[in-house]
Amino acid sequence: MSRAHPWATLFAGLTSLLILPSTSRAVERNFAASAQLDYHAIAANVGQSRAAGVPDVFDGFTLEAALKLAVDVSEHLSANVKLCYGCHGFEADMAYLDLRAVDELNLRVGRFSPSFGNFNLRHDPANHKLSDKPLPYDMGRMLRAGAWNNGVLPSPFPDNGVEVNGTHWFGEDVQLDYAVYAVMGFKAIPANPADIATDIQFQLSHSPYYVDNNSRPSYGGRVALTGKLGELTDLTAGASAMGGTYDPKNNFSYAIFGGDLSARFDRTSLRFEYLVRRETIDTSNPALLKVPVVPGARNVTSKEGAFAELEQPLLHNLDLIVRVDGMRRTGNLLATSELSDDSLVGRATLGTALTVDRNMRFKASLELWQFRDQDGQPWRSLTSAHLGAVGSF
Repeated sequence: MSRAHPWATLFAGLTSLLILPSTSRAVERNFAASAQLDYHAIAANVGQSRAAGVPDVFDGFTLEAALKLAVDVSEHLSANVKLCYGCHGFEADMAYLDLRAVDELNLRVGRFSPSFGNFNLRHDPANHKLSDKPLPYDMGRMLRAGAWNNGVLPSPFPDNGVEVNGTHWFGEDVQLDYAVYAVMGFKAIPANPADIATDIQFQLSHSPYYVDNNSRPSYGGRVALTGKLGELTDLTAGASAMGGTYDPKNNFSYAIFGGDLSARFDRTSLRFEYLVRRETIDTSNPALLKVPVVPGARNVTSKEGAFAELEQPLLHNLDLIVRVDGMRRTGNLLATSELSDDSLVGRATLGTALTVDRNMRFKASLELWQFRDQDGQPWRSLTSAHLGAVGSF
C-alpha cells in the first residue's frame, strides 16, 4: 500500500475537525501576568555615543511586563493573546489561534514567536533566573547594544504567519517535538536613497502596525528530541533554522541556524546554545562602507554567538546561576560604526535568585565584559551589575 503524501494527511486531518460535530462544553479562560523591575548599574560610561548623552545601553530602572489571556474555545480550538511592555514599548507578543487535530498535528495562525531555539521557550523574565537574556538573544540590555545591533536573534521575535507543530512520544521516555512555519520575516528599509542595507533593523518588527516590506515570507523550523534518563533526569537536543529576504526588492537574504543542548539532573540544570546569522548586504555605494569592496566578491556579514549556563540550588529557596556567553561579528559595515570587520564581545555572569514566595523572586548578578573591536587591539574590560525583582500570577 502506498503512503499518503504528508500535505494530504494534514489537509484530511484539519478538514475532519471542521466537519465533525463538536460537543457542547463551557469555554475555559486562563489569565496570567508577570512583571520584572530591574536596576542596571554600569561601572563606567561606554562608547562615544554614551559620552555624548545618547545611551547605548538600558541602565537604571527598567520594567518588563506581560499580560496573557488563553481561551480553550473547544476540545480542538484554543486562542492566546499576550501584551508585553519592555524596551520596545507596548507589543502584541501573541495573538493566534491553535487548531489541534491530535498531539502530532497542530495548526497555528496569527501572531506568535516562531519556534527557534530553547531559550525562546522561557524568554519571559519570570521564567529565567537572571535579569537579562543570553547575548545571542539580547534585546537591548547588553553594553553597546546599539553598536552591536543587539544579539543574533533578539528574543522574543513575534511575527505574523502560520506554523504547523506537534509532539510525538516513543514509548514513555522519548519525546519528539517539531515545527515548520512561514512568517513575514525580518526587515530593513533604507531611510533615503543614500542609505544601504547592511543589517536587519529589528525595531521594524515592533511597529504600531505590523506589515511586510517585500510580500515574500520567510521560512523556518525546529526539531527537538528529549529523553528521560531517570525520574528527575532528562536530556534535550534541538536544531533550528530560518531564512528569507529582508529588503523591499528581495535582493538581500539572511539565514539563521541554531543548535541547543540542555540537561536536568534533579534540581540542577545545564544549558548550551549556539546561533549564527549570515546576511548578504548592499555594496552599491562603497563610500558608505568601512572596508573597501572587492569587485565580484560575495558580500556577506556574519554574527555568531553562544552561551553556557548552569543553575545550581544552594538552599531550598536560593539558586546560584553561572553563565558564560559571547558573540563575534565579521564582514563589512557602515563607515560610521564603532565596530570593525572582526569584533568580539564576551561576558561572564555570576548571579543568585532568591525565592521569597512561590510567585515572587529577587535577582542579583555581577557581569564582567570583554570587548575587542579590531584584530590586534587589546581587550577592553567593563563591569556592570543587576538588582531585580520579578513576580507572576
